[in-house]
Amino acid sequence: MDDAPLLKTPLHALHLSLGARMVPFAGYDMPVQYPAGVLKEHLATRSACGLFDVSHMGQVAIRAKSGRIEDAALALESLIPVDILGLKPGRQRYGLFTNDAGGILDDLMVANRGDHFYMVVNASCKHADFKHMQDHLGDRCTFEILSDRALVALQGPHAEQVLAEFCPEITSMKFMDVEFDDLHDVDCIVSRSGYSGEDGFEISIPADKAELVVSRMLDHPDCEPVGLGARDSLRLEAGLCLYGNDIDTTTSPVEAGLEWAIQKVRRKGGARAGGFPGASRILDELENGATRRRVGLKPDGKAPVRAHAILYGDEGGATRLGEVTSGGFGPSVDGPVAMGYVPISHAMPGTRIFAEVRGKFLPVTVTELPFIKPTYKR
Repeated sequence: MDDAPLLKTPLHALHLSLGARMVPFAGYDMPVQYPAGVLKEHLATRSACGLFDVSHMGQVAIRAKSGRIEDAALALESLIPVDILGLKPGRQRYGLFTNDAGGILDDLMVANRGDHFYMVVNASCKHADFKHMQDHLGDRCTFEILSDRALVALQGPHAEQVLAEFCPEITSMKFMDVEFDDLHDVDCIVSRSGYSGEDGFEISIPADKAELVVSRMLDHPDCEPVGLGARDSLRLEAGLCLYGNDIDTTTSPVEAGLEWAIQKVRRKGGARAGGFPGASRILDELENGATRRRVGLKPDGKAPVRAHAILYGDEGGATRLGEVTSGGFGPSVDGPVAMGYVPISHAMPGTRIFAEVRGKFLPVTVTELPFIKPTYKR
């Protein structure tokens, strides 16, 4: 049993002052909700603007020992099946660390900052990720863990309006742009991205200035604090994977429906095809398909179907197909939503299958993802 004390983010005291209910998450004491509650926080993000503390995630700066960012890009490509060499300064990409079996070690964001790469990884994987990079790339790159920075996400249709009051220049940013910005005399790294399906920003702030900057954002009448509960329901509606639930070391990028993240240059016939862990399996699946697929699931009625519910092809439970990996109530669609893995034979939208919930077999329809229409600013 892990008796280590919970870590606190730079915004911990602010959460308490706002009346947050705190829970352990990835070794941190994190806000799961505020007095408004998960439902209102979710809908406030969809209609106006929500602010999330994601400082528990890992931030790292990666530099080539040669001083050439191209060398750092090629080094990272030996671990990540993504076109990092072609990533222009001021842009970022979604990527994956894969293992030799073609499974996913973690998913991440990586940005070209001109003379180095800036990477954000999941909280539960960050120490393993840092060791993975150091073990495999330590002879070519240096890794600076940015433990002195907070990270917040500002999400929703009014996110631009809220942030523009600090820095009008951000209105020209497009989805997946990254830049340094001065937010009320505080140097921040701002990316136009997020984990909600809405337009928004992720903002890396020096830890000692984080409460000041965040408090000023929350002073805006359209900006509400949002906890982990609504963060999860928002990303589920947006069809976005949660590492450890929807993707893990047993799932390949193709099974997970993440092949869009692997550019042509890294596929068979591309200029830098393969060369990453698990390439033989992943490249084969890119050409020939996988045997199973992550799909959206829409249960009949109002009862939610949650993670680990077993999926069957028949109402009697004779034909087991797979299981639900994420599920709950979708406030924006006013009904239950879920994701899970099924064989390709049952992955076509409109297919009717069954989920076992407390001994009953509930009808579920395989559905296109996402459940809502994303509003990213392209």
